[in-house]
Amino acid sequence: MKEKELLRLQEIKKIEEEWYKKGESYICGIDEAGRGPLAGPVVVAGVIMPKDSMIEGVNDSKKVSEKKREKLYEEITKTAISYSVSIIEQKEIDRINILNATKLGLTNCIKNLNIKPSLILVDALTNIDTYGIPYQSIIKGDAKSYSIAAASIIAKVTRDRIMKQWDEVYPQYGFAKHKGYGTSAHITAIKENGICPLHRLSFVKKFI
Repeated sequence: MKEKELLRLQEIKKIEEEWYKKGESYICGIDEAGRGPLAGPVVVAGVIMPKDSMIEGVNDSKKVSEKKREKLYEEITKTAISYSVSIIEQKEIDRINILNATKLGLTNCIKNLNIKPSLILVDALTNIDTYGIPYQSIIKGDAKSYSIAAASIIAKVTRDRIMKQWDEVYPQYGFAKHKGYGTSAHITAIKENGICPLHRLSFVKKFI
């Protein structure tokens, strides 16, 4: 590993290291993918990485290429002490709104971990149900915390795979390319074809 990458990883592990010094043992990073798209689920991932984990390339998923994310996903999930994923579908997003859907996904992730974390690090969310486990909310946490960055990659890769599968069912929308986000091509496809069951009604009202 190059020195520059080692220093970057050490920097984004500082938050975890501080908590380890205070006696925390299992720190879970949690992040989501898909809060903004017009279609598809929001995916929330939680991951507990080993204390000494230092996987080259782990970063905010938005800063990593799709090909690299796929490789990191495999390495993270193999290395993790525990991880879980929660998928909240578009109908539920329409019913309870995207913020509450994301919070629900977070709570589900914690419940489904096979090891109970002693601390949770989460990207920006507050007023969340963590089953009483202490948590720290970090603005732009996916760029500042190793654990949250690892979770962001799991969430992003999981969601992208889902949207690619849906692209085979609804090829006219181009989900494999834009993953449901509101690109001009996607909006044009909605205007030409109408909506499909994958669309979030609360998000696409202005386009139909």
